[in-house]
Amino acid sequence: MTTTAEQMGFDPDRLARLDSWMERYVAERKFPGSALLIRRGGEEVYFNATGQRNIEEGLPWERDTVARIYSMTKPITSVAIMMLVEKGLFHLDTPVSEFIPAFKDMTALVEGATHIGQTVSAPSPTVHHLLTHTSGLSYPFNPGVLPKAMEEAKIMFRADDSSLAEMVDRAAALPLAFQPGKHWEYSISIDILGRIVEVVSGQPLDEFFKENIFAPIGMSETAFRVPEGTGDRFAALYTPLAGDAMDLNAAKEGGDSLRLVDRPGKSIFERTTCFSGGGGLVGTIDDYMLFTEMLRRGGDVPGGRLLSPKTLSFMMRNHLPGDIASMGPRSFAEQPMDGMGFGLGGSVVLDPGRVRVPGSVGDFSWGGMASTMFWVDPVLDLSVVFFTQLSPSSSYPARPELKALVHGAIVA
Repeated sequence: MTTTAEQMGFDPDRLARLDSWMERYVAERKFPGSALLIRRGGEEVYFNATGQRNIEEGLPWERDTVARIYSMTKPITSVAIMMLVEKGLFHLDTPVSEFIPAFKDMTALVEGATHIGQTVSAPSPTVHHLLTHTSGLSYPFNPGVLPKAMEEAKIMFRADDSSLAEMVDRAAALPLAFQPGKHWEYSISIDILGRIVEVVSGQPLDEFFKENIFAPIGMSETAFRVPEGTGDRFAALYTPLAGDAMDLNAAKEGGDSLRLVDRPGKSIFERTTCFSGGGGLVGTIDDYMLFTEMLRRGGDVPGGRLLSPKTLSFMMRNHLPGDIASMGPRSFAEQPMDGMGFGLGGSVVLDPGRVRVPGSVGDFSWGGMASTMFWVDPVLDLSVVFFTQLSPSSSYPARPELKALVHGAIVA
């Protein structure tokens, strides 16, 4: 017997509003196409795909479309770290310098620094600092002195960059933006964690993911390189900006709201050389739902168990002293900051009222630069994954609108 959405507590008419919302975004040329998958209690209650994965070729967005998930790679890398922690190989307060010598003798910019040479001595960040984006590292697209230096040094961990090890050493050569633990700033911290996984496990990050996470979960079409045999299923990437789709500091609106910036056949994700644990994976929506469901089920997967329920619960708690806003952030983020805490690898709703988006206390979520997102709601036993390919993710308020629509369809 097939379980219906109505039996799972959804109003079918209200659920149908999602179709209209997705179609409107395509009709208004905001998104090229998109897919949305919802499960409750493990049962699928909604799937819809609309628009195109490749406008130039006239190819429709379908359920098996392969997309860039960018920062939705971060929770996967965080799970990898916690798998090693569960084995007793290190603890969260271990200094990064114990794994990566380049992080010894660190410096940090003084408060109010105006150039990269204004520094004082700083301790090595810890694994916990990396997991929670309180390390003092940053991203080139953030505002500030360090991001500018990172941009000039081309420290971005792109798929076509040199090896992960080399990129990490280059990042460690710059000072931190602040003393570890003082602020929250979205950063390359999770890329550093990816390198720690390699050092501790003795495996390249792609092999560790495939053997220890993807295979047990059943994620057969997620990888750092577009999987062989996917044909033309790999989506194109678009932007409404006139310049670099990743350069938020110089963001300018362009004449075309869907300007092609990365096309299948010529994409850097088809010739990956740098395994970015912070943003390098591509995959399908069903694959990512399998990962999301693993989080909801407390680590249980068909191929065994990745993590204990206690560890997953620990990861999905707030690890900051308060919300993100209280940590003086000066950066871009994939989620709101007021009323939102941060766990290990994703954000945690502390107060939906302050977030100003319908949700439950304890919602665990994150998104990617191409406007993808996921969330797990432990109160409603809900898993949601949304895929599209438009960068940057700050272009439209799709995420709060989507959460409002989903919550508006739940009546029991």
